[in-house]
Amino acid sequence: MRKFVAAKLHGITVTDANLNYHGSITLDPEHCDEAGILPMEFVEVWNKTSGARISTYVIYGERGSRCCVLNGAAARTCQVGDEVIVCSSAYIEEHQILGIKPRVLTFHRDNSVRDRMFYDGGINDDGTMTFAIREGSPGATT
Repeated sequence: MRKFVAAKLHGITVTDANLNYHGSITLDPEHCDEAGILPMEFVEVWNKTSGARISTYVIYGERGSRCCVLNGAAARTCQVGDEVIVCSSAYIEEHQILGIKPRVLTFHRDNSVRDRMFYDGGINDDGTMTFAIREGSPGATT
């Protein structure tokens, strides 16, 4: 089994940091629903501003709040206003890459969604791997 990207919130802005909380990252459930990130799911958080990288779990904040709050020890890795990447992953067999289409959201500074896309990996007839970034959501009709 290999570890693959499952969903990503790219460039979301940290709205608060709460050192005295039990720990985790608090996210808007609307963003999580759209990307496919579940509550209590472990995620990697990569700070685009400082380069810090941490692992923590997701808790849901207020729906529609556009929040991104680092809690507990994670609060020390980010400042309000930093842009971060929140990435979930899944362990799958290599041949299962055809079945996953990780959803990626990018953000404006106010944490409204800028772009919706997905990663599309595949295997050619000759066994070589392919990769593309596609606009929209997998399975959406235009």
